[in-house]
Amino acid sequence: MRPLQNNENSPMISPNSKPEMPEILLIGVNHKTAPVELREKLALSSEEIEHALELIQQSPHILEAMIISTCNRVEALLAVKNRAEATKTMQDLIASLKSIAPHQLTNAVYAHTGESAIRHIFRVSSSLDSMILGEPQILGQVKDAYKAAVKKKSTGVILNRLMHKAFTVAKRIRTETGIGGHAVSISYAAVELAKKIFDSLEDKTVLLVGAGEMAELAVEHLIRNRRAGGILVANRTFAAGLALAGRFGGSAIRLEEISQYLKTADIIISSTGAPGYVITRDMVKPVMRLRKNRPLFFIDIAVPRDIEPEINRIPNAYVYDIDDLQGLISDNIETRTKESIKAERIIDEAVLRFQGWYDNLDIVPTIIALRAKLSAIAEAEFAKTASLLNHLSDQDRRALARMTESLINKILHEPTLFLKNSGAHRNKSVYLDFLRNLFHLDE
Repeated sequence: MRPLQNNENSPMISPNSKPEMPEILLIGVNHKTAPVELREKLALSSEEIEHALELIQQSPHILEAMIISTCNRVEALLAVKNRAEATKTMQDLIASLKSIAPHQLTNAVYAHTGESAIRHIFRVSSSLDSMILGEPQILGQVKDAYKAAVKKKSTGVILNRLMHKAFTVAKRIRTETGIGGHAVSISYAAVELAKKIFDSLEDKTVLLVGAGEMAELAVEHLIRNRRAGGILVANRTFAAGLALAGRFGGSAIRLEEISQYLKTADIIISSTGAPGYVITRDMVKPVMRLRKNRPLFFIDIAVPRDIEPEINRIPNAYVYDIDDLQGLISDNIETRTKESIKAERIIDEAVLRFQGWYDNLDIVPTIIALRAKLSAIAEAEFAKTASLLNHLSDQDRRALARMTESLINKILHEPTLFLKNSGAHRNKSVYLDFLRNLFHLDE
């Protein structure tokens, strides 16, 4: 695969070749199309994303690429030469990396092309496609995905421009609408679920497993809004757990102590990055008798899941995973939905502007080639009359060069405007082909 340009101003196509525009393609699965069981199998680590981008760069069908992998989605944003081959390449690659049979992806995978792909990535970056409308984490995750792609030099003119526009749109939506007001996130949803389970959290002990961003957001919501009775933090790195617990007046325990503290905890919120179950059925079953069957609620906001689903079979033990949270937030939904209408209007405008830029990319090589042709003719004519211009001063020669450049610009002005605004009822490729043939630009 040819090296990818990582410069937004670099020409994609040689001015002496006919334009062959890449197609923007987005392929993925998300919380709307795939259950958590499949999404946790598909989740890609940073190292896996780097490896995937390296493999993608070997494909002759894919010119640019970036990969987004979060709790709720795995998506590949591409600029491709052949849509069908690129789609097959990506599905085979993911299936191979995650040891999944390709047919398991068939009903879960969606694909967007062209304007639909542009709109989708704008909506994702602006959190309009999130499980919880307006949640703020997704923009940072998309930015991290883009940085990873830039680091691997797998983006080029199209995706660079597209992502910079996506970030601008997301910022504008945050500024001009109320979609981010009264912030709602998966962590907030977890706390709301706990509130629904218990009338009051004031005398309930909450055990947070994991000291990452999701856990920190959860404890912030608990402290600020619900005043939980006590907070315990268990983390793989004890120092990190101790630091988080200290910030909020809680206590830190080691992961190995979780079984012991299941006797006293009432709510367990887990959000680690562990590859397997952190809390299993065999850990929970023995403590229920010691708890005298007091209810024990688990809220699993990790992907892959931290808490074994079989725990649900134990009397008075209840497990909720990330999919269960989807319908549990009702506060501010009406307001956020109204604000999302404004956000969609901003996206409509941004899609049209980006599409206009993209549609005009194919005329750039022709205009460059035509300018080069006219400049070559001017230089040749100057060379023929060089002996007649010997009497001119350097200042006169520079003035003559500026005049020639101005003439070329004026000659190109109308053709450029015509090609950029050829109208929906015209086939721009016909005019491009005619212009290239008329001036012999492909010889």
